[in-house]
Amino acid sequence: MELPNEYKKPPTSLGEWVIAVLIKRIPLIGLIMLIVWATDKSTDPEKANWAKAELIVKLILFAAFMLLIAIIGFGVFTNFANEINWSDFD
Repeated sequence: MELPNEYKKPPTSLGEWVIAVLIKRIPLIGLIMLIVWATDKSTDPEKANWAKAELIVKLILFAAFMLLIAIIGFGVFTNFANEINWSDFD
């Protein structure tokens, strides 16, 4: 019985993981590299799955942040709207 090719190669080394994490932390380049690692067919499957998971977490956090900003913005707007004397604009 022969093993599939993905099991024949050695696992990703510690040094490669450290470099990947450091690159991921660079603001714009990290996001671009996560997209590249997640979509490139030649990337190690371990790293590709890790990049996909990171992108999903970033998307969830971005959506939560946008929702929080919208809620705060709506609250501030309604507070200012209640303070304005609208008859001054007639």
